[in-house]
Amino acid sequence: MESIFSYIIGLGAAVMMPIIFTILGVCIGIKFSKALKSGLLVGVGFVGLSVITGLLTSTLGPALSKVVEIYGLQLKVFDMGWPAAASVAYNTSVGAFIIPVCLAVNIFMLFTKTTRTVNIDLWNYWHYAFIGAVVYFASGNIWWGFFAAIICYILTLILADYTADKFQSFYDKMDGISLPQPFVAGFVPYAVAVNALLDKIPGFDKLNIDAEGLKKKFGLLGEPLFLGVLVGCIIGCLSCKTGKEMVDQIPYILGLGIKMGAVMELIPRITGLFIEGLKPISDATRDLIARKFKGAIGLNIGMSPALVIGHPTTLVVSLLLIPVTILLAVILPGNQFLPLASLAGMFYVMP
Repeated sequence: MESIFSYIIGLGAAVMMPIIFTILGVCIGIKFSKALKSGLLVGVGFVGLSVITGLLTSTLGPALSKVVEIYGLQLKVFDMGWPAAASVAYNTSVGAFIIPVCLAVNIFMLFTKTTRTVNIDLWNYWHYAFIGAVVYFASGNIWWGFFAAIICYILTLILADYTADKFQSFYDKMDGISLPQPFVAGFVPYAVAVNALLDKIPGFDKLNIDAEGLKKKFGLLGEPLFLGVLVGCIIGCLSCKTGKEMVDQIPYILGLGIKMGAVMELIPRITGLFIEGLKPISDATRDLIARKFKGAIGLNIGMSPALVIGHPTTLVVSLLLIPVTILLAVILPGNQFLPLASLAGMFYVMP
C-alpha cells in the first residue's frame, strides 16, 4: 500500500486531480466529456498555481538569503513546504490507508447527521495522514496514529460546518461549498476569539475595511497589483547593503516588485479555472445527495481553498502578512526558521 500511494503521490496534484474528478463526475452521472473537461480544468488550475507560487518562492528566496547574510541572522532551519510534508505523510503506514478510513468516517457522520460536509478534496487528505504519522512515530503505535488522524478529521469537518454559512455569504458563487482542511479550519478558534475581543472595543464594529474599500479610498494604493509591486520593491531594498548598492541594483529591485505584482494579478485569473472546473462536479454531487439521502438539504461539498485564494481580500491580507512573517522570523527570540515556501502557502491559509 505504501508503494502504491508513493507512486500515486508521485504523479502530483496536477495529474491526480483530473483523474479523481473525471471518475467522480462519471460516477455521479455527468457525461464523460463534461467530467473530463472539469477534471482537466482543475489540473490546469493546479499547474498554474504551482507555477505562480514557484515564481514567488524563487523570486523571494535569493532576496531573503541576502537579508539573512547582511544582518547576520541565525536562520538555519530550511522551509521545505507542503510538497515534502505530503510525500512524508502518504509514505507511511498511516498514510497508506488514510483515504478509505477518512471516507468511512465521513459517511458514518453523514448517516448520523453529525456533519453537513461531504469532503471530496481527496488530495488534501494528506493533512490527516501527516498528523497521524507524527503521532505514530512519536508513540510507536500505529493505532494511536489512526486515532489522531480520525480525531483531526472529525474536528475539521465540525469546523467546516461551523464556518460554511459565513464562508458562502462572503465569497461569491460558493453556495453549497465548505473548506474541510486542517490548515484552514485550525485558525477558526483563534479567529472567533479575536473577533470577540475586537467587538468589545467601542466603535470598532463600525469600521468596514475590505479590499474593495481600500480600492475606493486609496485608489491605486489599494490595488493588490500595486501592493505586490510595493512589497517586492521594499524586500529588494532590504537585500542591499549600502545606498550605492541599492542604486546599482535598481533593475533587480524593480524586477522583484514586478514579479510580486504578477503573482497578485495572476492568482485570481488562475483560480477562475478551479471554479469553472469544480462547479459542475459540486452541483451534480449536491443534486445526487439530495435525491439519495432524505433530509439532505443543507449538505455542503468540501472543496480546496484554491477556489477562493484569488479573492481580493484574501490576496491583500496574505500579501501584507509576508513582510510581517519575515519580521517575526527576525525578532522572535531563539527562532532559527526562515519562512520561504510557507510564504506561498499563506494564500491557502487565509480563506
